[in-house]
This record gives sequence, C-alpha cells and structure tokens, in this order.
Amino acid sequence: MKKIVYAVLATLTGLVLLFSYRTSLDAVAPTAGGSIAPKTTTGTSGGSSTSAPSASGTGTSASGSSGSSGSSSASGSSTAGTSPGGSRTTSGLKDGTFTGQAVDTRYGAVQVAITVSGGQITDVSVPQYPNTERRDEEINAQAIPILISETKSAQNAQIDMVSGATFTSDGYTQSLQSAIDQAKA
Repeated sequence: MKKIVYAVLATLTGLVLLFSYRTSLDAVAPTAGGSIAPKTTTGTSGGSSTSAPSASGTGTSASGSSGSSGSSSASGSSTAGTSPGGSRTTSGLKDGTFTGQAVDTRYGAVQVAITVSGGQITDVSVPQYPNTERRDEEINAQAIPILISETKSAQNAQIDMVSGATFTSDGYTQSLQSAIDQAKA
C-alpha cells in the first residue's frame, strides 16, 4: 500500500513540476545599447534578404547562400561609404562606414558594419545576426557585445571567439575582415 501511495505522490509531483515550468519567456533585449540592429528577413530557407540600418544611417542590403557540408560561404552586395576625400591615415584604414559581406552560418547570416574615424575603428554594428529562435537571441545578446568590444580593442579581425557562440563568432570575424578589407582599398 505504501508503494502505491509513493507512486501516486511521485506522479503528482512530476505533473506539478512539469506544468509549472515556464516555457514561454519574453524576448531577450540586446545588451549592446543599440549596437545590434533589428533584423527583418523575407524569403525562403535557401537564402535571405535583409534590410537594416547601418551605422551611417543608410540602408544596406545583402543576400547570401548557404555553403555545403556546414562550411560558410558568403555572397552578396555590400555598401560602403567614405568621408569626403576618403582620407587615409597611418593605420592604412580610410575614414568612413564600411559594411562587410553577409556570411551565412549554420544558424543564420552574420553581417558587420564598421565606422572608421582617424584611421581607427570607432564603432561597430551588427545589422544581421541569427535571431530567429529564442536560443539564438540569448546567445547573441551575450556574444555580440563581447565581439564588438574585442574588435574595438584589437582594431582588426584577429579576435577571440566567444565560447558557446562559435558559429556567430566565425561569421562575425569573416564579415568583419570583409569590412576592414573595404576600408583598406
């Protein structure tokens, strides 16, 4: 008789715990203070078209296609602006706003835009990043501000990856290098 009572109590306890578990949470707000732009995606799963404001206030658009076997490939158009005269400094970067190519990752496209002033990277924004799933939002709300901070410190694309956000980190560094290459051209 004791075994039956314990089995019923265990079952009831399990049901109470199961139904009291919160499965629906509010969206994660990015902690980068406006450095992460909202993402609007349309299209099919094979590619996406995204339009978001860049750091210069003008829109950029890019489309990408997934690589095979989990590898990343990027294709798309990017928009870059320069200040009048496109001045260069000793660092080799010309002043202006440069948007890197959108890099497709396993979880979605990542695109980085940099603002160069006085030959230094002064601002970084991420107009595209994986945010279609709740977990993507959680991971990238923590990872992207770290990647932005690392970029401003290193002043190049040789930055550490963020643990737990490997795919985003990889796409971020590839897009960042694309933007830096534009600033050197």
